[in-house]
Amino acid sequence: MIRKITTKDRDSLVSIINRITEFSAEEKEVAIELIDESIKEVNDNPYITFVFVLDETAIGFYCIGKRALTDGVFDLYWIVVDPRKQEKGYGKDLLLHAEKFVEKSNGRWLLIETSSKAEYKKTRNFYLRNFYTKVAEINDFYSKDDHLIIFGKYLIT
Repeated sequence: MIRKITTKDRDSLVSIINRITEFSAEEKEVAIELIDESIKEVNDNPYITFVFVLDETAIGFYCIGKRALTDGVFDLYWIVVDPRKQEKGYGKDLLLHAEKFVEKSNGRWLLIETSSKAEYKKTRNFYLRNFYTKVAEINDFYSKDDHLIIFGKYLIT
């Protein structure tokens, strides 16, 4: 089941984030900050997080938001599945849920930013397998030799 995040999900999600070996300490900190922002019940919160729950336990999540100054572009900030549950289709389920969320929100584009580092090759391949296109690359964005790669999918047919 995929549902909106609640306060009771926080500890499980933080534990999952801390098990992701590809994430740097700084990336983990940012992911946790977004979880905390999503939990706040504020009407104009730009971050919306959905949690994949299996047997009453959170096993993954995604955080999404509408891109400022656009009328239908959404950013997928994070999509994470517990490393112990990966390669079972849960990430794809989360991604499809995100796409449906964008469509229900009158969105047309879903954009995803990631790194060119070797550790993120599996992530980049995941997006390609799910019919995302590399729409841009900015060299030396995060640091020297670590490029920003932007994947996107146009969701209106």
